[in-house]
Amino acid sequence: MIYADKVYGKVNIKEPVIIDLINSLALQRLKDIDQAGYLFPHFPSTHSRRYRFEHSVGDYILLNKYRASLEEQIAGLIHDASHSVFSHCIDYALDTGSQSKHTHQDSIFQEYVKTTDIPKILEKYGYDIEYILDEVNFPLQEKDLPNLCADRIDYSLRDAVGVLEINQIQAQKVLGSLAVENNQWIFKDYKSARDYAEFFHKISDVYYAGIESAVMFNSVGETIRYSLKKEYINEQDLYTTDKLVLKKIKDCLSKDKKLTLLFARMNNQIAYENNPASYQFKVSCKSRLVDPLCRDKGKIVRVSQMDFKWGEILKKALEPREYFISYAK
Repeated sequence: MIYADKVYGKVNIKEPVIIDLINSLALQRLKDIDQAGYLFPHFPSTHSRRYRFEHSVGDYILLNKYRASLEEQIAGLIHDASHSVFSHCIDYALDTGSQSKHTHQDSIFQEYVKTTDIPKILEKYGYDIEYILDEVNFPLQEKDLPNLCADRIDYSLRDAVGVLEINQIQAQKVLGSLAVENNQWIFKDYKSARDYAEFFHKISDVYYAGIESAVMFNSVGETIRYSLKKEYINEQDLYTTDKLVLKKIKDCLSKDKKLTLLFARMNNQIAYENNPASYQFKVSCKSRLVDPLCRDKGKIVRVSQMDFKWGEILKKALEPREYFISYAK
């Protein structure tokens, strides 16, 4: 299978289990789950749409490139299978979600994957589903912030290419400065590590936790919450596709003025402001920052060990960003 990727270029995927998983219903569904949540039209028109499927395959490619075990490559490929429609917007729609941590998808991951066609594919090739679903087994794929992991590396580079902050050549230059040692991602030198840390900070500050994302999360979340309450959609719909849920919501607009208002908000047709003195919604955004490992003078150190100021930035920036949003009448 020849796969063309925005970050890695053309890749020849040969492993049968990987090809079957890519073609599974569970992974194909992610072709219509927006990576950002509901990208258009809150962000500039230069931004390209990105989907969970691309990131999932990209995660696999990255792990394969650095010779992770096939089990870890599989774990990377399927790690986002449990995302609902509109990705992390679900954390703003359901009481079980967390605005500051974006944990809903992770909390249902194992249970959800077992309801898909993934287990039968893994069984066909002799893999233990319980082992594959336990992220503790795969430290290259998943680690808590501020550590690097394949998931974090891929989505940061992929999103940056998507929003035109960097191009494919620059993304591949970052990859070329990375190495894997003892199941850890390590930059080959301090400058590369520091440059990437600052780059990641910018992407998070502007895109992952910026005001536009806060408005997107809130407006989409409130639309989903209201649509569930009115039974225009149901919980099963949340694990279909963005397109199907949008159609159901649009079909109900003519009979519900409040839904029409909410839908207008999520399509950026109503002005908003961030004002702590007077607001309708207090919105938290998960903030992300990394403190990469790197080699320096024969030792492995973190950026924060080399630069005290970065350690102070790290402490502050990892706190959730809060906004106080009001919409025009």
